[in-house]
Amino acid sequence: MNNKPFLNLDDARRIAAAAEAEALANKWAVCIAVVDDGGHLLWLQRLDGAAPISAQIAPNKARTAALGRRESRVYEEMINQGRMSFLSAPGLEAMLEGGVPVVAGGHCVGAVGVSGVKSAEDAQIARAGIAALGLAG
Repeated sequence: MNNKPFLNLDDARRIAAAAEAEALANKWAVCIAVVDDGGHLLWLQRLDGAAPISAQIAPNKARTAALGRRESRVYEEMINQGRMSFLSAPGLEAMLEGGVPVVAGGHCVGAVGVSGVKSAEDAQIARAGIAALGLAG
């Protein structure tokens, strides 16, 4: 039987704290979501001033990255290049930049989704959160 690492609550807290620090350092009001490898929510926080809709978008970006095992921006790029069929992909609801998978030991163990500022900035915050785990991939 194969074994693989997984995210626990402490990992989710570390990711969220580092992501929050990145957002606050830039004065960005965002929502931060951390999900496990099945896209199930482990952590959700909405910083003061973040739009209410971001609390729905961030978990969906994270879920899309976890289930697809790739950054959510990849789907956005495919759609923008004419692959409209991805709009009907089951389970993928936020095919926008800002969802980043968490990879440990070659396994996708979850993802971080951020919503509230420009998409590239959302991804920057997600990557800062993931970096707190010190993973090599």
